[in-house]
Amino acid sequence: MSTSVRGTAGAPPAAGTTPAAGSGRTHRPPLIQRILGTNPLGWLFSAPYLVFVIAIFAFPLCFAVYMSFFDYFFAAPGANVDRPFVGFDNYIQAFTDPQVLQSFVNVGIFLIINVPLTVILSLLLASGLNSIVRFRTFLRVSYYVPYVTASVATIAVWLFLFGQNGLVNQILGPLAPSPSWLSNPALAMPSIAIYVTWKGLGFYILLYLAALQNVPTELYESAATDGAGKIRQFMSVTVPGVRPATVLVLLLATITGANLFTEPYLLTGGGGPEGRSASPVLLIYQQGIQQGHPGYASAIGVILVIGVLIIGWLQNRFVGGRNES
Repeated sequence: MSTSVRGTAGAPPAAGTTPAAGSGRTHRPPLIQRILGTNPLGWLFSAPYLVFVIAIFAFPLCFAVYMSFFDYFFAAPGANVDRPFVGFDNYIQAFTDPQVLQSFVNVGIFLIINVPLTVILSLLLASGLNSIVRFRTFLRVSYYVPYVTASVATIAVWLFLFGQNGLVNQILGPLAPSPSWLSNPALAMPSIAIYVTWKGLGFYILLYLAALQNVPTELYESAATDGAGKIRQFMSVTVPGVRPATVLVLLLATITGANLFTEPYLLTGGGGPEGRSASPVLLIYQQGIQQGHPGYASAIGVILVIGVLIIGWLQNRFVGGRNES
């Protein structure tokens, strides 16, 4: 009995509580400490980036949500203009506008082609680059060059290759599609998806190369000892080992694809042919800037953000899984 009493009395206080002097009572930390944590200096170092995120991302997003509920239009600073509240009218118009619906179908086609290609090709190429010894640096730089090159320059090369009288059509001869790749309603968006995959591949290869450095070589040695070949090692060791990087690549490729603008604007002359390569961001630019309907454009943008958040959550849920404790 005495042992039980001593064990209870000598037990350490619960986490986050401090014994009160002269009594067995405990009290919670002050509110400031609960908000800022035990090391408030971290907030000081994080403050510049926090201000950047609020000013560049959070405030514009909140203001876009606000504009989407009004018949909003831009005016000179200080001008007193009427911007009537329209409720969900902008959203209803967006969901019933065939042009907007077609743009979301277009970007869906783009993501279906671009995201799997990006993940598969970047992982395969990163694994190959990680295993070779000769010309490793040269090959890594070669894959990264298109990513850092200006889009205008690379698009000029793409037009030279896939234009109506481009090099690819001359090689294919009678097998060339008619209309040509970027003028064909069925091939315009797939052609853009392949171009974007090629251009951004170097960035995702670097992400996978960094992830491959954290996969223990002992796992490959154990798999080889058990008789696993290269393909089996890749599927059983490499793919699970770089799963966090795969989730990141999926998310970044989805966000980049959903914000597609430059490529259809330059490659197909602003969403042609027949609007089959128009993206939601391109429509936001046309409606908000060119046609002066920023409230309607904001509604399209909010719908796009919600869609990307849903897709990102699904990717993290089904691909990322849960960390094992």
